[in-house]
Amino acid sequence: MAKQVKTKVKLQIIGGQANPAPPVGTALGPHGVDMNAFCQAFNEQTKDKMGTVLPVLITIYEDRTLDFIIKEPPAAELIKKALGIQKGSSSVKAEKVGKLSQAQLEEIAKAKMPDLNANDIEQAKKVIAGTARSMGIEAEK
Repeated sequence: MAKQVKTKVKLQIIGGQANPAPPVGTALGPHGVDMNAFCQAFNEQTKDKMGTVLPVLITIYEDRTLDFIIKEPPAAELIKKALGIQKGSSSVKAEKVGKLSQAQLEEIAKAKMPDLNANDIEQAKKVIAGTARSMGIEAEK
């Protein structure tokens, strides 16, 4: 028989650095799950992505067990990493903070493809370009 799902929790945790402190503790604590076991398992699976922000979808069951799925890093994080910048523009229309080449755009789109609602790489590139635009970054045509 399938386990009864109690709730699902979405978090963004830095790879290899999960600990029972907030945000993990405040999200999982009220559900009575073993936070230390989650942190150890998460850190073990993400030790190769140390320092990268990773979205994680945690499914908590009625018997206080859990499963989790680690997604690809957010598009904004990949864009900032590709350009070597700390943050996007504070004034998107007036101030541009960088420019993404087609090669960078395609590389980010390929990395993010499993999490995007896109049928092919061209549509995925448009999604990534839209994210870049909202950060004050131009994408080459």
